[in-house]
Amino acid sequence: METRAFDAAMIVQFLPDLLSYLDVTLLVAAGGVGFGSALGLLLAWARLGGNAVLHSAATIYVYIMRCTPSIVLLFIVFYGLPKLMEAVFRYDMNDLHRAVFAIITFTLLFGAYISEVFRAAYKAVPRGQYEAAVSAGLTPFQAFVHIMLPQAAIIALPNFGNSTINLLKEGSLAYTIGLVDMIGRGTLVIAQNYGAYAIEIYFAAMLIYWVLVLLLEQGFALVEKRLDVGTSLRVNTTKSPTLRGGDAVGTGS
Repeated sequence: METRAFDAAMIVQFLPDLLSYLDVTLLVAAGGVGFGSALGLLLAWARLGGNAVLHSAATIYVYIMRCTPSIVLLFIVFYGLPKLMEAVFRYDMNDLHRAVFAIITFTLLFGAYISEVFRAAYKAVPRGQYEAAVSAGLTPFQAFVHIMLPQAAIIALPNFGNSTINLLKEGSLAYTIGLVDMIGRGTLVIAQNYGAYAIEIYFAAMLIYWVLVLLLEQGFALVEKRLDVGTSLRVNTTKSPTLRGGDAVGTGS
């Protein structure tokens, strides 16, 4: 066991090395969020639609993904997907960058989780607004795009932000399949130093994640504030003074 004293100065020294691989970390997170959001929309549409087959398939998929640990799914995708593609399509995936497997994994996971966010947000918008828009002459598609979707987006935004932050942190598991991102680079540096400076390197990585999460939180809060036009449409619920028995209208004092 290492007995070397903790050296806080080494944290600053390791920061540039870890930051040089920040682009890989952000690429995995952005890919997972982007493709996962598209998948989540499809799953939410399937569960909200009237097709029983699509509804059942989407429900089963969401349940399976929500019950599967992310690291287990990552290993299944990394080791199992190439074998499946080779057997079915004769396509060799072994030469692909490991970031591709990480993005596929987190797309599958994020899509399942975010579909529930989208579905709940859509159902939270009063259905009467959609019906009123259609009655006023809008097509069903126009009513969805211009009436339902903007309100559902505002409702979903806080949970979407939380899911994005969680995915960013989950992405640190990608080093387990050999992806050299920030954590992967830190693991290599620790191995090169025979286990030394592990605490300092992980502290440096933690600081970077703190800053990233803080920036994401502030960014989503700003977007939510700019989009939340509902505050200007709130009805003033302040009640006027109620006349009691014996009070005369128009009396002074």
